[in-house]
Amino acid sequence: MLKHAVKEGFEVKGSRTNLIFYALTQKHLEYLMGYRGKFLLYLCPMRIDIISVIPELLESPLAHSIMKRARDKGLLEVQVHHLRQWAVNEYGQVDDYQYGGGAGMVMMPEPLANAIEALSKERQYDEIIYMTPDGQDFSQGIANQLSLKENLLIICGHYKGIDQRIRDHFVTKEISIGNYVLSGGELAAAVVVDAVGRLLPGVLNNETSALFDSFQDNLLAPPVYTRPAEFRGWKVPDILLSGDLKKIDEWRYEQAVQRTAERKPDLLKD
Repeated sequence: MLKHAVKEGFEVKGSRTNLIFYALTQKHLEYLMGYRGKFLLYLCPMRIDIISVIPELLESPLAHSIMKRARDKGLLEVQVHHLRQWAVNEYGQVDDYQYGGGAGMVMMPEPLANAIEALSKERQYDEIIYMTPDGQDFSQGIANQLSLKENLLIICGHYKGIDQRIRDHFVTKEISIGNYVLSGGELAAAVVVDAVGRLLPGVLNNETSALFDSFQDNLLAPPVYTRPAEFRGWKVPDILLSGDLKKIDEWRYEQAVQRTAERKPDLLKD
């Protein structure tokens, strides 16, 4: 399997116990699907640690639906750490006024450095991620890459952000989920955890589902339909009822290209 993967142009990534194969083209995907009808993907669990000053904001997003399933199956472990346990004084202080003046508080370097160093003694992190509006735009490609890691540490900013020295000396990756500002980095971190966690093999009921999502291969997903075949006079396209899987795949690809060209043409330029 490994020799064939390399020969056919698979990208083999990651340092996990078991190899991870990513389908880079439709041809590769068809090959993988033909291998006993399913992917040969069984991984050791992923661990994500999150540093936050308001851990409660992360309770609901991680306690339901697919993320709950991932955690219950032991495929994803997420631990949220309250930054105030590394506060500089008994009052739980983790922020202070910014040098040079100006409105807004800044998260202090000492609590963050102590938190990162304490957690890093327990495991080696593949990435230390800071959620910030001026970071790299989050994308499906980044989610794919992060899903191949074993241990991630995410820092949730608050107030005016974190002291630049932490970014310079500890952070290895900075991620933004859009050109807007939130009250803190917790909701952004939840977005990253969800996008990455659902890619772990065994999390979704259909192991190939994630590979057909929007933005895989830089295409939006095609239209989808379910029963009944006719609703209020609106009919499902005949091709989807034909049973001809080859023609259905061709139709879906054409629809995906058309939808991408109409709604997000920049994706087709990549």
